[in-house]
Amino acid sequence: MYEYAIVWEWLAFAVRWLHVVTAIAWIGSSFYFIALDLGLRKAPDLPPGAYGEEWQVHGGGFYHIRKYLVAPASMPEHLTWFKWESYATWLSGFAMLAVVYYGGADLFLIDRHVLDVPQWQAILISLASLSVGWIIYDTLCKSPIGKNTWGLMALLYVALVAMAWGYTQVFTGRAAFLHLGAFTATIMSANVFFIIIPNQKIVVADLIAGRTPDPKYGAIAKQRSLHNNYLTLPVIFFMLSNHYPLAFGTKYNWIIAALVFLMGVTIRHWFNTTHARKGKPTWTWALTAIIFILIMWLSTVPKVLGGGENDTSSIAPAFQRFAGDPHFNAAKDVIGTRCMMCHTAEPAYEGIARPPKGVAFDNDAAIAAHAREIYLQAGRSHAMPPGNVTDITLDERKVLTAWYESATAKAATQ
Repeated sequence: MYEYAIVWEWLAFAVRWLHVVTAIAWIGSSFYFIALDLGLRKAPDLPPGAYGEEWQVHGGGFYHIRKYLVAPASMPEHLTWFKWESYATWLSGFAMLAVVYYGGADLFLIDRHVLDVPQWQAILISLASLSVGWIIYDTLCKSPIGKNTWGLMALLYVALVAMAWGYTQVFTGRAAFLHLGAFTATIMSANVFFIIIPNQKIVVADLIAGRTPDPKYGAIAKQRSLHNNYLTLPVIFFMLSNHYPLAFGTKYNWIIAALVFLMGVTIRHWFNTTHARKGKPTWTWALTAIIFILIMWLSTVPKVLGGGENDTSSIAPAFQRFAGDPHFNAAKDVIGTRCMMCHTAEPAYEGIARPPKGVAFDNDAAIAAHAREIYLQAGRSHAMPPGNVTDITLDERKVLTAWYESATAKAATQ
């Protein structure tokens, strides 16, 4: 069992690393080509069929780039395709979903207090949701509403918010956010696989056959690329969201997810407008800041996080501040009952060979040293225990909250 756990942990690391590397490649090329497309300029000497050009400097040299809106007059001898970045990102992401969340369904996917289902049912729900998302989106794109790019994006936003709420009614908060990222990324990668690349292949085939390509294929591909561009930043957040328990592990996590999508739009709008040389809409940053502040507030409703702990860390050592608090013994009992199945030198939970992230609560000093993390992940949010596998109660979470807030409040007055 020990060897199995070690191998599985390294496998999870490998697929995470691969996913990050491929995602960087895909996002980088996507952002580059959107910026390039928006920055194209008309020139009097453009050849027939050319839409615009741009001069760029990088790596000690100059690049002269021209774009043909439909296609050039003849097929170029060398043609570079940008597709495997997308495919590899989705495949590695699905591998990570399978290894981490399907392989550890009881710990990371299922929350018995949200929906008590067997592992196989939870996995089927996960797989079905990813497929259904693409079908709904693609149907909308091909419907009459698909001719209105912004109207289509508004409907897509409604669908994404509905999925955010739905996922939080089925999975753990951590898994809900991860699935929302996978749901969106599946749409993005399917756009490349089923629409953008096939349309480009039709154009290439027409050129080889000596036919004039239909411009509709390029227009459709461009619309899908625009959708991908505006969805990229939220997907990055959701893929990294397991680091932010105050986002995924709180009461209004699905509303927070909805607002994250809006922030992605406002940020990308600034960059896209700037790249198109249509001004610098600084109002988008102000709106983004307002949305972010709203997210911060939602993460701590009904009580805003008590401030001051970061400013009072030098008043007293962590051990004296937290282990000496009157609430410490009660908090220690909760931690011993609900957390130490995993967070101890020799974990008792099946499949856990060592304490997660090396955090063990085997003595008072260790508990005091991790007071802030305990407060955020098990007190103020429900991120820990994962899926609430140890059945920690709301009253016990209040004990952890009371302990931390009492200790920091006293430290602030000294």
